[in-house]
Amino acid sequence: MKKLLLFFVTLFSLNNYSQTYDLSELNGKELKNNIRLSYILVYQPDEQVGYTLDPTMGFIGLNYNIPLNDWLYTGLGFHTAITGDQGGLFTLGVNLGVNKKIYKNLYFDANVHFGGGGGFRSLVNGGGIIYPSAGLQYKKKGYSFGVQYGYVNFFTGIQKNDNVSFFIEIPTLVRTSSYENAQKTFTLNNASNDIFWKNPAVKSVQQVTFDYFFPTGDSRTDASTTPSYKPITNTLSIIGFEYQKYLTSNTFIYAHVDAMYSGLTAGFMDLFFGVGNNFIETKYVNFFAKMGIGAAGGRIYPENGLTMYPSAGFDVKLTEKFGLSAHGGYHRSIGGTFEAYTAGFSIKYYGLSGGIEDPFTGKQITELKTQGIQIGIQNQSYFDVAKFGIPDSDLQLIALKIQYDLNHRFYIAGEASFAYEGESGGYAHGIFGLGIKSNKFLNDKFSAFLELAAGVAGGGRVDSGEGILVRPIAGLNYHLNNDLSFNISGGQMVSPFGNVNSTNINIGVNYGLSILNGK
Repeated sequence: MKKLLLFFVTLFSLNNYSQTYDLSELNGKELKNNIRLSYILVYQPDEQVGYTLDPTMGFIGLNYNIPLNDWLYTGLGFHTAITGDQGGLFTLGVNLGVNKKIYKNLYFDANVHFGGGGGFRSLVNGGGIIYPSAGLQYKKKGYSFGVQYGYVNFFTGIQKNDNVSFFIEIPTLVRTSSYENAQKTFTLNNASNDIFWKNPAVKSVQQVTFDYFFPTGDSRTDASTTPSYKPITNTLSIIGFEYQKYLTSNTFIYAHVDAMYSGLTAGFMDLFFGVGNNFIETKYVNFFAKMGIGAAGGRIYPENGLTMYPSAGFDVKLTEKFGLSAHGGYHRSIGGTFEAYTAGFSIKYYGLSGGIEDPFTGKQITELKTQGIQIGIQNQSYFDVAKFGIPDSDLQLIALKIQYDLNHRFYIAGEASFAYEGESGGYAHGIFGLGIKSNKFLNDKFSAFLELAAGVAGGGRVDSGEGILVRPIAGLNYHLNNDLSFNISGGQMVSPFGNVNSTNINIGVNYGLSILNGK
């Protein structure tokens, strides 16, 4: 027993031992990307599908684009409905575009978006979407606005229409290093002439939230229940993720996403953007208020999707990096019927990244650590997926996956996946898990990994019960270079409270990078 205990103590000590380097030894690179916000007016299909549709749907897009050279870019895009009667329509996809200067500040911009998602399955069928568009863009000091003509095409269904869209673009700058520099500790030498990292860090908060919705007023279900459109009187259980970025020492902007795992048939989700303020701050306790605006829907009475979400609460800081939060709020559809009072709690992680000093106090950070992150896109295949009301079938999903290294061996992973083929448009899942990876082998070209993840799934008549799922996988990485790798994995997706028990194969690509965190 003593020998076994000594083995684990030694292993833990070796795992946490790290050499300290001078910050001047860390080579950095700037990623000059941009965020594009768009509004698309989509006319609804003339074909009748058993219910009356509003003639138009307002479709908003959030795209994060990355230049590949001075005229070609790629990125990720997320779209959702905020007007019309398709609240709950969400999509996720990838972008490829061309941006060329025409004259002075005027540019030609054309791109194509491919992804999956949906709302009413009868309109989108499998959920696949292709959205090509082209138009003009005016740029000034990195910021821009533009107009495009495009064609929203849910190619597996009947929802498709040409349209005009409007967008604004906001530049972003991220200072990173190669993934091979991850999990190293650096100290700042004041005599160093290297000025790349000599800038204010970004103060941020990341949190996992657990909320309970208490519906009130005229909140009703959709037509999937018996009887249809019945009042919602039971509590809804919600899990979510939120990212906050501080603009001043006590004011922040945030993005928040939720999915329901209990209370209704799985399928409800929401997405919010907003601003918050810490109006009372002490060393260990902080009181805050927030106001969010966004979109919500799925398994509730069909409405436009536009939703507001004010909330307030307090944080208790447990350590320099971690804290707990309790909060309450009011979730209300604007122009719709769904409303609920909310209460919940969050697990928070506080960070300072990308620079060597506190952005608001100017205090210099003397010790820093590089944090390894991998961002990936996958095609996921699930075989013989159980459904209700329609035949079982295979599903094809497009997924965004982010891996956050805990050390050189273990990592946590988060994933969002949307169906694009398999007659289950509108199905999506979000999962979190723990992974372990091997050292590289076969000339440092391959590595292996194991993951165990769990989360929430729903929509598209997939028989996942109220939505909880578990998915273990094993796979291989092929490392093209230090930052870029391809991967293949397989496993099993199981819904403990539903009937899904599906074999799964994933094929994808990962891009790795290191960010600088104040230790």
